[in-house]
Amino acid sequence: MMHPLLKIAGLAGLLAVLPASASEMIPPETAVRHVGKDGLVCGLVERGRYAEGSEGQPTFLHMGGAFPRHTFSARIPGSARGSFDFAPESLQGKTICVSGRIERDASRAEIEVRSPSAIKLATIK
Repeated sequence: MMHPLLKIAGLAGLLAVLPASASEMIPPETAVRHVGKDGLVCGLVERGRYAEGSEGQPTFLHMGGAFPRHTFSARIPGSARGSFDFAPESLQGKTICVSGRIERDASRAEIEVRSPSAIKLATIK
């Protein structure tokens, strides 16, 4: 069986095309099984939220179900928000891939994103 190509159009003008098998792309619903490992979690951003009033002013990109029952979040610390050329919460409704170390946050999986290069718009062809 042929593996699909994961076309990734990077934000901030980056463009990359990676050959990837379905097993390399982790759905948000199963990301918790990969805690402690580096991974590429791909899915629809169901909700993007800038928690301006919270400690550290993080931005959350919730995937794998509607908030608060989502299974995965990309968390952008407030200190890293300035490195983005756009408001990260504007990714709501878009399919993205997030790369990095998968950690646990309560019963969910999470990747802390410190650079725009860790988030890519994704289209599977």
